[in-house]
Amino acid sequence: MAQAIGKITLSVGRDIPFNKLILSEQNVRRVKAGVSIEDLAEDIARRGLLTSLNVRPQVDDGGNETGFYRISAGGRRYRALELLVSRKRLARTVGIPCIVSSGKTPEAEDSLAENVQRVDLHPLDQYRAFQALREQGIGEEEIAARFFVSAATVRQRLRLASVSQRLLELYANEDMKLEQIMAFSITDDHVRQEQVWDAISRQQLREPYYIRRLLTETTIRASDRRSVYVGIDAYEAAGGVVMRDLFEQDNGGWLRDPALLEQLALEKLTADAEALKAAEGWKWVEAAFDFPYGHTAGLRRFYGHQVEMSEEETARYGALKAEYDELDAAYARAEEPCDETEHRLEELGSELDRFNDRPHIFDPQDVARGGVFVSLDAGGELRIERGFIRPEDEAPPETVEAEAVISRSDVAHDMTGSLPTFGVAIGSRYVNDQADEEDDVTRPLSDRLVVDLTATRSVALRNALANNPAVAFIAVLHAFVLKTFYPYGSDTCLELTLQSAGFGQSEGLADTVWAKEIDQRQEAWGQDLRKGTS
Repeated sequence: MAQAIGKITLSVGRDIPFNKLILSEQNVRRVKAGVSIEDLAEDIARRGLLTSLNVRPQVDDGGNETGFYRISAGGRRYRALELLVSRKRLARTVGIPCIVSSGKTPEAEDSLAENVQRVDLHPLDQYRAFQALREQGIGEEEIAARFFVSAATVRQRLRLASVSQRLLELYANEDMKLEQIMAFSITDDHVRQEQVWDAISRQQLREPYYIRRLLTETTIRASDRRSVYVGIDAYEAAGGVVMRDLFEQDNGGWLRDPALLEQLALEKLTADAEALKAAEGWKWVEAAFDFPYGHTAGLRRFYGHQVEMSEEETARYGALKAEYDELDAAYARAEEPCDETEHRLEELGSELDRFNDRPHIFDPQDVARGGVFVSLDAGGELRIERGFIRPEDEAPPETVEAEAVISRSDVAHDMTGSLPTFGVAIGSRYVNDQADEEDDVTRPLSDRLVVDLTATRSVALRNALANNPAVAFIAVLHAFVLKTFYPYGSDTCLELTLQSAGFGQSEGLADTVWAKEIDQRQEAWGQDLRKGTS
């Protein structure tokens, strides 16, 4: 005969007055986690107690019930109710929904079972619930306040609406991880999402970073110099779309329309270049996102001079510099850092920089035949290189000679003292100070003798330079400086070749630390040479 299956009997539910409830010491929860007691109390005040307390009758030593009930599961809910009672928002005798355990299992198991068996809401279910509330007209901030989560969490869950329904079903069936579905949410292009998933499904690499990379391979980073230069607001105003990742640090997101960004950047760069040309009067202005390194080769560079400071500005600069030096020395001696001193040093440094960064004034004649290169640096700021003259725009030779030539006789005199009137040759270069004399002038020396004396003098000078390395170094350096900064109007008695590689095929070379140091040093030398020859 078959044995009958015993029926399960559930514990009884009752409303027990609050003042008849006491906490049990058998509750397993010791560490506070999740929603705070205050937040839970507010939630109970708004919508009532959604989950009953689990209690057991309190008995005395004789086994008789005392009328009180120990709370074996639901201690946080009890504390939230207790907070409402203490604030006079709930009566002490109000009935609290409770499940009275029959006591067939150990009391400690009640609290353990309740917490272990509980399953957190699936993110997809949470998204659907939040979505339903938003469709009712409830905003993200209000949803966050109602459920005591951050607004960012609500936005992240609602972001799942941008994911293809097919992929959401895969996630619901545990064929996809939460991190993967979050990666897909950076774009609302469902076709592209499914294409990427189909592609990675056939391989082992399914990491979220790889999904994001595939989804953004035809986009441009918001940190790109063109994006920074144009501005995200201007890009969006022109109809551009920005993809943003609410789950990861995305540095502003990705711009989905590279062609539009390129057009906006080019239009703005052209407008800025034309405005610069009109405002400063340059003959030409070339504009590009980037120029190859060495693009100024073959052009003569000229420099402006800074506006002189007035007496008041000079006095002010001296006072600021003295205060800065004094504070800096005191700060270096101090054992503990001082925020006030640091702030003052920053203020002084900024004001001193404004004095040092005074604008440069260029010669109007040079500006009328010179030009400017305008490009973008790595940070999206305009890089303006002023003061270049093309060979075809150079002044007539006699003008160049009058303005820029440092005479060969002066060079030779600086190196060796006064020289005789016949020519000097060092290396294979021949110099004749009387080459311009008319042929019919009677010469005291024969041509043969002049050649011999010149050769002898040249050998002697070679020997003198070889025996004096310091003078030789200065002579060579002087020749290089002349060829670098005065390429069209200066010469030297030394025959030297100076070459510089352009590296035009390497993009971004001008933004490297080393290229910037070279440019700054070249600029400083050019300014000093102008002052020395003016």
